[in-house]
Amino acid sequence: MDMDMPGMSGDSSSAGAATAAMTMQSVFQTVRETPLYSLSWTPTSVGSYAGTCIFLIILAALLRGLLAAKAYLEARWLDRELDRRYVVVAGAGRPPLAQRLSQDSAAVKRQLVVLSENGVEEDVVVVERKGGGVRPWRVSVDPVRALLDVVIAGVGYLLMLAVMTMNVGYFISVLGGTFLGSLLLGRFTALDHH
Repeated sequence: MDMDMPGMSGDSSSAGAATAAMTMQSVFQTVRETPLYSLSWTPTSVGSYAGTCIFLIILAALLRGLLAAKAYLEARWLDRELDRRYVVVAGAGRPPLAQRLSQDSAAVKRQLVVLSENGVEEDVVVVERKGGGVRPWRVSVDPVRALLDVVIAGVGYLLMLAVMTMNVGYFISVLGGTFLGSLLLGRFTALDHH
């Protein structure tokens, strides 16, 4: 499936190499000398081919690890955002809040906590946000999220390019790394709901 490339003139060997580099395999093949990412990364021996396959296994497992880390961080950020907020209730001249709430049947269902810091006790009401919604942009979260998404996309595209070589060994290595990564870290990505 050679393609004539316009503007290619000169030495036939350089034109042939350029044409060979531009063709795309349409069937799986088992050629050991399949380039990965560049012509300079072309395994020439069984050991270098095995090393390339091991690299792809590690890269695919790394992708699963990155997805697990993102799910963990998202859950942590959400917990921190929806974490409890304490409101101090001042009761000048009134009975303590704990006593008033214990007598109010509707208030018994609410949470009442006594916080103590350095021996000083304060009555507080725990306020929690129950719903979701759009979370605000935060400088401590969103740049990290964006950087992690870029790294995940980059590793995913590198794996896609390895599979697109149509080399059976590369394909099986990517699948094996995905299996290994999911086996080791899949329970952490279950936290992610999308």
